[in-house]
Amino acid sequence: MKHLLKAFYLVILAIFFVQCSKEYNLPENLVVKDFVWKGLNAYYLHQDDIKDLSDRRFSSDQQLNAYLTGFADYNTLFSSLVLTSDVKSSLLGDYTSLNNHAPRTGFLNGMEFGIIEEPNNAQNVIGYVTHILPNSDAATKNILRGEFFNAVDGIQLTQTNFESLLINGADTFNLTMVNFDGTTVTPNTKFVSLEKQIYDYDTVFLEKTFTIGTDNIGYLMYHNNFSKTSINNLNNTFLNFKNQSVNELILDLRYNIGGGSFAKNVTNLATMITGQFTDAVFIKEEWNSKAQPWFEANQPDSLLTKFPAKLNPTTNFNSLNLTDVYIVLNGNNFSGSSAVELLINSLKPHINVHVIGTNTVGNNTGAITLYNSEDYDFELRNETHTVAIQPIVLSFLNKNDQTYENGFMPNIALCPNEDILDLGILGDQSEPILDRVLEYVSTGSTSPSVACNANGLTFLYSSIDFQREIDKGVFIRQDLPNNN
Repeated sequence: MKHLLKAFYLVILAIFFVQCSKEYNLPENLVVKDFVWKGLNAYYLHQDDIKDLSDRRFSSDQQLNAYLTGFADYNTLFSSLVLTSDVKSSLLGDYTSLNNHAPRTGFLNGMEFGIIEEPNNAQNVIGYVTHILPNSDAATKNILRGEFFNAVDGIQLTQTNFESLLINGADTFNLTMVNFDGTTVTPNTKFVSLEKQIYDYDTVFLEKTFTIGTDNIGYLMYHNNFSKTSINNLNNTFLNFKNQSVNELILDLRYNIGGGSFAKNVTNLATMITGQFTDAVFIKEEWNSKAQPWFEANQPDSLLTKFPAKLNPTTNFNSLNLTDVYIVLNGNNFSGSSAVELLINSLKPHINVHVIGTNTVGNNTGAITLYNSEDYDFELRNETHTVAIQPIVLSFLNKNDQTYENGFMPNIALCPNEDILDLGILGDQSEPILDRVLEYVSTGSTSPSVACNANGLTFLYSSIDFQREIDKGVFIRQDLPNNN
């Protein structure tokens, strides 16, 4: 199928450069700039909106080269050729750092936390523990979700120093723990030493089953991004659910760290949730006005992702055949990941998807990694440089041609921030948010919500939201259609 992509590219080149010479040699100093322009011209989703990417902008390679010479470097060129509102498309100076199939790792101590302004003392801040990562350094220490701290190595945390001390500071530090009642900070003589280590994120943060009446409710708190490795681990979790006759599923993504992923892996997760829609359309792709009609005419199946029959040639799905799924999203920066919104939108025509939490932002586009080769594939890349581009190239639709550029409104709204004075124990039925969701699953209704942030606290930082911002929620398609 690579030949089809190459044919598409050669066709559009013929349209662009009707006066080009077969003997023309590209100047070495323009190799990367030429790649950037031509890659965006061919595949950038918003190519029609960028005047300098028009197919008729240049009538020859020489004219294009004169234009490219006017830019100081390829980064400046790239920035000029994407919409100013496009924060997702990116240029990679070194594609060798990419490893989309590897498990997610980090250098951390395992304490996830938030920061609030100290009441009555705006310069000082208080930290609170949202959760502890399993098998991390923090998991071996005497520190729990819902506890508070206000100093590192004896230094009071303030609005100006908490990032340098907690995030960018020493690999090992001591936390001064305190009590906090929503108004007053009280020292409690407890200190906790934490050390950063190389950490491999667990796919499944929590897995439990609750029996309420006739319902066996599976509860899955999913923390990792939607990677290839995580999908294999998830299949084992769904086997446990299947063996326990789970007939309702809560997928809790409050602390999901997002990140790029592949449509195939989202589809695999959806197949574990369902299982009764083999070969039915799950995702449709819509590319720019130049690429879309070509794909439709030459390889239309490449624009469709269908529910698969097997996880891989030797592994069956452990599917639950559910008709409802309850997806918990929370946080005041829930931009996705885009994989979560893709899952919601693509499942909606098939089963009832109950969204619980806050509004999502509508991250309905996908990027792709393009390399400097004739068909933009990695295999035949120009090895004189390591530049690649990841432009937004497509938008996602479901089988009913519905998309989600405006995001999703929840069926049940949760406060943007959890009640840090009553966080509860994750996975315990008494944990406030889980308790409310379980009530909704078992009765179809829920108790009235309590007032949000009754103490009027000022929230400044969340380690999970920070990680989501770094990842940008950009959904990276594995490759060009059928280009594998």
